[in-house]
Amino acid sequence: MGVCFSCCGQSAEETNLMPSPEERRNQQLEAAERRRQENESRGVKNLDKVRRQQQRALDLERREEEAARQGDNGPNLRWQTS
Repeated sequence: MGVCFSCCGQSAEETNLMPSPEERRNQQLEAAERRRQENESRGVKNLDKVRRQQQRALDLERREEEAARQGDNGPNLRWQTS
């Protein structure tokens, strides 16, 4: 009673359903990448349009910074009175 025999069923190695640590790491990396892609496009119907808008915003910001660096001497337009 209460004695288990290894000959009466599957061995402990066969019942181990866990993948190897390397396989598990790969699965976790793949799942993380899928989640990142899903979150990136969540609620966005046209991903290309969003990317173009982001690029325009970056370009505008760069231009403003460049203008601020060059335009420290004052505005380009001047009032003339006579």
